[in-house]
Amino acid sequence: MIDLPPDALSALALSLKVSLTATLVSLPLAIWVAHLLARGTFRGKGLLDAAVHLPLVLPPVVTGYALLLLFSRSGPLGAVLEPLGLGLAFRWTGAALAAAIMAFPLIVRAIRLAFEAVDPRLEEAAATLGASPLRVWLTVTLPLAAPGLLAGVTLGFAKAFGEFGATITFVASIPGETRTLPAAIYAFLQVPGGAPGLRGMVVVAVLVAVGAVLASNWLAPRLAARVAGR
Repeated sequence: MIDLPPDALSALALSLKVSLTATLVSLPLAIWVAHLLARGTFRGKGLLDAAVHLPLVLPPVVTGYALLLLFSRSGPLGAVLEPLGLGLAFRWTGAALAAAIMAFPLIVRAIRLAFEAVDPRLEEAAATLGASPLRVWLTVTLPLAAPGLLAGVTLGFAKAFGEFGATITFVASIPGETRTLPAAIYAFLQVPGGAPGLRGMVVVAVLVAVGAVLASNWLAPRLAARVAGR
């Protein structure tokens, strides 16, 4: 039986809440950017590609510090959002934003590869039958890219669930508010004699990550077969 400290379940629930919110909120923009990079031809495409992948190569602490500068009460965006009750710094919504930014490149990359793998001749055939560009995208391109989209969602969720550096820099580790499971694990590392509870939380983190990957591996081929049999 897994031995968990009293606040581990709340940290797990918060991590699931943050990672799900981060993934769902960033998904529409990720699909649009992925399609733009896969099929678009425009000036500045290389710069957009570099900007999308920047969170992957920057130290997470740098990303978190940049968010803190922008969204703190004295920051240019935080000064506008705080009076409206929409502040992000040191709140769980800020943790979701940090996780979304760190997961965004992985989601975009997986979906972009899926769009690039779609045979343009199928889209052209649908267009010659009178389908509008939007209808072609919704009924041909998107369904064929669905397995890649699922892979992107899984990767994004797993990355958001395990995000630590940017999150703790931006929103700290406040129990019940911003202490996600990775932050709780780090906190227990600093406590003498915290090894038993620490091991339990590590096991839970591994189980969630492995479960997400297994679910994706189980769903992807079935989704691909369903699309192919339409």
